[in-house]
Amino acid sequence: MHYEGDIIRPPSEANSIILQVTVGCSHNRCTFCGAYRDRSFRIKDPETIHRDLDFAARYCRRQKTVFLADGDALAMPQAELVTLLRSIREKLPWIRRVGLYANAGDIMARSPGELTQLKNLGLGRVYMGLESGHADVLRTICKGAGPEEMIRAGQRIRETGLFLSVTVLLGIAGPGMSQAHARSTAEVLNAMGPSQIAVLTLMILDNTPLARQQKSGRFTLPDLETLFRELRTMLTLLTLDRTQFQANHASNYFSLDGRLSRDREKFIHILDQALSGALSLKPEHHRAL
Repeated sequence: MHYEGDIIRPPSEANSIILQVTVGCSHNRCTFCGAYRDRSFRIKDPETIHRDLDFAARYCRRQKTVFLADGDALAMPQAELVTLLRSIREKLPWIRRVGLYANAGDIMARSPGELTQLKNLGLGRVYMGLESGHADVLRTICKGAGPEEMIRAGQRIRETGLFLSVTVLLGIAGPGMSQAHARSTAEVLNAMGPSQIAVLTLMILDNTPLARQQKSGRFTLPDLETLFRELRTMLTLLTLDRTQFQANHASNYFSLDGRLSRDREKFIHILDQALSGALSLKPEHHRAL
């Protein structure tokens, strides 16, 4: 397979065929993200993609899912994405679903009919980075969309019948805005109605604007108690039912994995143990992005 740079994929795509169809991220301005700072966004040439599909057809017959990398494959024009999904269906007929990252702008640039077309061709899962539901936080981190646009984008995906996984980021608001961030994020998630919520914990990368803000004193990373109370507030305010809830990313200090609202009280009990010091936490040197 032909890969350029570090390939990032969601934890739930660990066993997927990773097909890199774009390089970098079309937005690439989020202050906390250092994944694509060293490259300009572009769509890979069709010849390279089709060679990778031929490789997968020969050597990847045990994998049942495909993930389209890099940062936001939905930035591809509709016609090119339709052609790609048809090629996957033709060359890898055993694949049961395709997943990709998407931002709110790219989602809203697609009509419901276009998204339905992609779904009918095999797109099954869309991963969307919300990070925060707080308007000021989203503006500060240069996310490129506010809460209302995030909600509309999430609802459009769900109304199409696609599986929507939404990422939120503990600590991104700093200590002073932590609780406001938690409350607003829960409010936006409730309105979006995602199929899955994935919680990550902020880790500041040296090559990011956020690292420079921290160095100059304009951003402070919250302490562990603040992070855990942030997550506790968020969980308490979520009213979703049957939504997968996972805080099992390598960046987290401990793992939560279950469903809302069934496992809410179990999650809160684990958080209370963490707050009291009774829970063993992941050492800093074991955390990763």
